[in-house]
Amino acid sequence: MSRIGRNPVAIPQGVTFEVSGDKLTAKGKLGNLSMPLSTEVSATVKDGKVSFEPKGNSKRARMHWGTMRALANNMVAGVSRGFTKNLEIEGVGYRAAVQGKNLVLQLGYSHEVTFAIPPDVKITAEKPTSITITGADRQRVGQVAAVIRAYRMPEPYKGKGIRYATETVRRKEGKKK
Repeated sequence: MSRIGRNPVAIPQGVTFEVSGDKLTAKGKLGNLSMPLSTEVSATVKDGKVSFEPKGNSKRARMHWGTMRALANNMVAGVSRGFTKNLEIEGVGYRAAVQGKNLVLQLGYSHEVTFAIPPDVKITAEKPTSITITGADRQRVGQVAAVIRAYRMPEPYKGKGIRYATETVRRKEGKKK
């Protein structure tokens, strides 16, 4: 039995959650999110809470039960509070700036790297060495952060590159004479 699937998702004030057929929709102050409901799971909204039940007793139904509850919880949290990822840039001459609808990165290449900011995500660069990515969709925020980080991954010898703020880079010792 899914321990996560048993717990209902509480719907906070200012958020509306709807189950219509095979589609879940959440609306809040930070936007609207929707996703398809698995055919193995049924959802009901009652007393300001969303609860999920597997339709059968198969292994697949039990797997989808907890997954759908976790995804619905992320939708509710996203439209009410939002999600944030912080990136740090380390390296001499490495910097970032937001210019219009683009994020311009200088990462030690012979050219600037330009990343077009998606409309559902907000990117700010308070300092030239820090980037903040915010949005309502947790998966989208994480994916954008991963794409930006992939432009120059942190390397283990000097620690140069783009890293998550919570990430620690294991340093290696250089060559010895």
